[in-house]
Amino acid sequence: MSGGRGTRLRPITHTAAKQLVPVANKPILFFVLENLAHAGVTDVGIVIAPETGAAIQAAVGDGAAFGIDVTWIPQDRPGGLAHAVKIARPFLGDTPFVMYLGDNLIGTRIDGFAKAFVGGSASARILLKPVDNPQSFGIATVDAAGRVQRLIEKPKQPPSNLALVGVYFFRPEIHAAIDAIKPSPRGELEITDAIQRLLDSGKQVDAEVITDWWLDTGKKDDLLAANTTVLDAWTASDVKGDVDAASSVQGRVAIGAGTIVRASRIRGPVVIGKDCRIDNSFVGPHTSIGDGSILEGSHVQHAVLLERCHLTGVDRIEDSLLGRDVRVTSRGAKGLLKLSLGDDSEVEL
Repeated sequence: MSGGRGTRLRPITHTAAKQLVPVANKPILFFVLENLAHAGVTDVGIVIAPETGAAIQAAVGDGAAFGIDVTWIPQDRPGGLAHAVKIARPFLGDTPFVMYLGDNLIGTRIDGFAKAFVGGSASARILLKPVDNPQSFGIATVDAAGRVQRLIEKPKQPPSNLALVGVYFFRPEIHAAIDAIKPSPRGELEITDAIQRLLDSGKQVDAEVITDWWLDTGKKDDLLAANTTVLDAWTASDVKGDVDAASSVQGRVAIGAGTIVRASRIRGPVVIGKDCRIDNSFVGPHTSIGDGSILEGSHVQHAVLLERCHLTGVDRIEDSLLGRDVRVTSRGAKGLLKLSLGDDSEVEL
């Protein structure tokens, strides 16, 4: 699922697909495709929107880099997850399938869940995760055997705190369930309503509560949290750039080829891309810096910088998301900055 307009992640998504925004310098969608390929899913239909579809097609290509075959499925409007399944039916045919949201990250492989589903008899299998704010999610209640009893979309009074993770396994009977539901008050076909229809018709829906992390990257703070979690979990030390003797690199830090570090301190976990220049600067924990970026006399930590950002004399940036080709220049201003800037923005302090 790589459609939608990404309104919660603006201004970044005014000019980019939310699924292509990087976490630890890798587009979120790439984590999804790698997880699918690891589970043996080789026929992948990617649902795309008119606004961002071309960018996603260019990034993914024919899928060979991931070991998959890609079919592109245009969705002319954000009609809900069940609507996306509906328009994908010519691709899906009468086979079981997994639906995976392209802006969700989970800290576990899905191959075990896929194997359990294929080997079982349930019409659907969903993944659940306890959350602190169940009012913001689709919520499930389950019995002691792990079978789903009820689903509710964003309830005002949640009957449980088990939220639906953005990975669903279905058999073909989900199509009839989708045909039988009507749009929700927000005008979309909800996948929770379709799964509830399966339950109401006596079908079995199994659930598994995941213990590892799950991250919905729909908003800036969510994306920064995802960046922090992925850097903590998966960053390995790998310094390919040129670091001089006046610089220090501490902890797990990855530095891409062609990057030059001079008189700077880098404290991991940090990922710095290729062909960057870090001069007389501090890069603190939980920071990702995209290819071709330049930091001069600047301090940055807990931030995501996309490609070709240029910071000059910036006293301190934290909790920030900077788009491509962003320039932030300080003429001596002091103090902490928390920024969310779209592509090609320029800020002078």
